[in-house]
Amino acid sequence: MNTDNTIVIGKSDEVQRLYLNRANRHGLIAGATGTGKTVTLQILAEGFSQAGVPVFAADIKGDLSGISQAIKERSKLVDRAAKTGVEGLYTTRFSDSILGYFWQTRPPPMRTTISEMGPLLLSRLLDLNDTQEGVLNIAFKLADNKGLLLLNFIDLRAILNHVGENSAALTVDYGNVSKQSIGAIQRRLLVLEQQGAKNFFGEPALELKDLMRCTEDGKGYINLFAADKLMQNPRLYSTFLLW
Repeated sequence: MNTDNTIVIGKSDEVQRLYLNRANRHGLIAGATGTGKTVTLQILAEGFSQAGVPVFAADIKGDLSGISQAIKERSKLVDRAAKTGVEGLYTTRFSDSILGYFWQTRPPPMRTTISEMGPLLLSRLLDLNDTQEGVLNIAFKLADNKGLLLLNFIDLRAILNHVGENSAALTVDYGNVSKQSIGAIQRRLLVLEQQGAKNFFGEPALELKDLMRCTEDGKGYINLFAADKLMQNPRLYSTFLLW
């Protein structure tokens, strides 16, 4: 990052910079293999971190984690840096005190609870129709009224069973509950569970404020989510990022 509050990304006919006061815009980095998409993302992450801005990135191939290692200073790299407008090339690594890694298969896991995910995103994840989504909303509302926290699939199955067994009594206050819809939701949960989604629901749940941290010297934490396995289930991946 330069002293003029910009991040130098590269150089074509002229130096390309990202102004920090414009960094709240949406952006797209696209290109063929080997054109520098990953390096551009790494530059942005490092630049934001140095500016004191915490970063969260989903790393679907493991490439972004390369910022944890220092590069070997070679004449080719120095020449390349000069051509792309990079001044003051540094080869230090981003230390573990700045980088945070989250995994879905081993500690530290990135988790949330069923309650925090909510019925809307969960319905999308389960691909429920309108009727089934309505029943799921009833289950969440009942749990909320009774002060029950839904942590994982076990809790959700339990409240759905309770709704199914007491459907007649719940109709007056919550609306019609179809046992067929309960069965359909349970089947979708079983499929999702077999795809490994149960690893994402439970405690300790991720506190989003834990991602918004800076070091004592003012650098923003770079939080990388290892999503290489999760990418095999696009619906779960997209829903989790939406959350």
